[in-house]
Amino acid sequence: MTRIDDIPPAWDERTQLTTFLDYARDTARFKCEDLSDADARTAPLPTSPLMTAGGLISHLRWVEYYWFQMVFLGEEGDAPWTEDDPDREMRIAADFPLAQLLDEYAQQAERYRKLVAEHDLDTKAKRPVGDGRHVDLRWILLHLIEETARHNGHLDILREHIDGRTGA
Repeated sequence: MTRIDDIPPAWDERTQLTTFLDYARDTARFKCEDLSDADARTAPLPTSPLMTAGGLISHLRWVEYYWFQMVFLGEEGDAPWTEDDPDREMRIAADFPLAQLLDEYAQQAERYRKLVAEHDLDTKAKRPVGDGRHVDLRWILLHLIEETARHNGHLDILREHIDGRTGA
């Protein structure tokens, strides 16, 4: 797993944002290391039946898809959620092996690294957010860092409940 303990003296803003997002992504994948497919489908929290390791990886993958493809690029989306089933990306994760979910998440991250490298951080999203404003790429990166880091905390809790593993 990539570590960011040693802070280079001259990181520019783009490097800082992309490094932190990659670190958060790597942490999510690390939290799933050595989990069986059955463990990845385990929902140990009685009030959160959809909160599984696989469900969270699927969610993170689709959240990035939404923000980069649908909001930033303005593309029509084929995200799995619907108005009637807003958490479907977490529910359908049970239909896929964890390795596939992790691989798709990693492949997508590579595509989005290239997308970010090709655009200025001040570039506005083509599609507005709920209040009608067009966020910029910088905001999207910050949001994805926050979103991924928050769900890494959930993965910490799940992993500890599943097999007692803690750390990193």
